[in-house]
Amino acid sequence: MIIHQKIELAPATRKQRPILANLLELYIHEFSEFLDIDIGPDGRFGYKHLALYWTEPTRQPFLIRIDGKLAGFAFVKQGSAISGKETVWDMAEFFILRGHRRRGIGTKVAHNVWNLFPGPWEVRVMESNVQAHPFWTRAISSFTGKPISPTSMEKDGQLWRVFSFESRPVR
Repeated sequence: MIIHQKIELAPATRKQRPILANLLELYIHEFSEFLDIDIGPDGRFGYKHLALYWTEPTRQPFLIRIDGKLAGFAFVKQGSAISGKETVWDMAEFFILRGHRRRGIGTKVAHNVWNLFPGPWEVRVMESNVQAHPFWTRAISSFTGKPISPTSMEKDGQLWRVFSFESRPVR
């Protein structure tokens, strides 16, 4: 439950790219628990698509702050790498620092993101990321007001759960 916390979702500027790069290291480190991810010789995982968030108009990076302090990020892009649908909004990456989890913050941030981009959405979750499955099911169901079930898809040998839903413009 969120108690008197100011949650801010703000577009990330090009100047804030190093901040996102640092947060991405924490995010990718969490994936190393269930994916075979190698760290580079420089001691970093890296994220090859980061620069594209300021050069491609179909990508939008956001920083998340709680009471003014960094708490995570969300990357949105148009077009799905899994289903191939070009007009769908895709939650490309989503990360809340562990200390802010299980208090409704992630759900509120996700709802804010979906409200910013009305239209068809896909949220894809790796089958191996079992801790994320219930979060996304609850967050999307509470957003749409109805139960949601993902579709299983395979892309390049990776199994995914893909949630498809519609975000309606806020009136």
